Amino acid sequence: MQTNVTPGTPAPSAAVPSSPAASAPKTVLLNSDMGEGVGLHEFGNDEQLMRIIDVANVACGYHAGDPDVMNRTVELAAEHGVAVGAHPGLPDPVGFGRRRMVLRPEEVESIILYQTGALTAFLSKHGLELNHIKPHGALYGMLAGDEDLMEAAAGTAKLFGVPFFGLAGTAHETVCKSMGVDFIPELYVDLNYGPGGELLIQRRPAPTNPDAAADRVRKALDGGPVLAVDGTELDITFGSICVHSDAPNSVDVATAVRSVLNAR
Repeated sequence: MQTNVTPGTPAPSAAVPSSPAASAPKTVLLNSDMGEGVGLHEFGNDEQLMRIIDVANVACGYHAGDPDVMNRTVELAAEHGVAVGAHPGLPDPVGFGRRRMVLRPEEVESIILYQTGALTAFLSKHGLELNHIKPHGALYGMLAGDEDLMEAAAGTAKLFGVPFFGLAGTAHETVCKSMGVDFIPELYVDLNYGPGGELLIQRRPAPTNPDAAADRVRKALDGGPVLAVDGTELDITFGSICVHSDAPNSVDVATAVRSVLNAR
């Protein structure tokens, strides 16, 4: 049963009734949101997932994470050969960054720049380079529907010279294209989609059926549709697949997705 489900993003233009044309690239990487703990309290399955994923999106201190957690997470990624990107969120640890805030573009730029800069210090310590920027939670959704805010975010990615992870067909993609920022669209397997292609973000993570996740990936890789909660068939363009670390059975879900990707 879902708890407090709210629309995360507006309807992307790419999420339309599906056609026979495949929308997945030849190589798809598996990513996961990680480092979402504070002090001794860990909220994910990071250590186990590092053995399965290709890319880690590391929380940078605002919605979750602190210096010690960032350090441990980056060190773990280095040990397992996992690329690391920044996962900046809204300054709302109580709401875990999943509650929207009213921000000006310059404020969006500052909070992403500040958090990403903090992460790069730990990357340097462990001999890694910043791989990308992927906003967290409500910030992710806010940027998807507001070109002015997204320009601030894309400008930060351009400053660091890295791609931006986001949703195809939204301001994530259109602004990145207009500003010359590399864009990596994502497919989600542990969140549901609304009929317009919007993500339905849960305040509390719930288990996902690993077989259903694998089936979604398998069909999407073959150019088939992703079903929205009302049965609408969506054509989701993607270059990476996200599995959230803090879901109860995220390791099982990631393992099922990895088995599909390895079979290609």
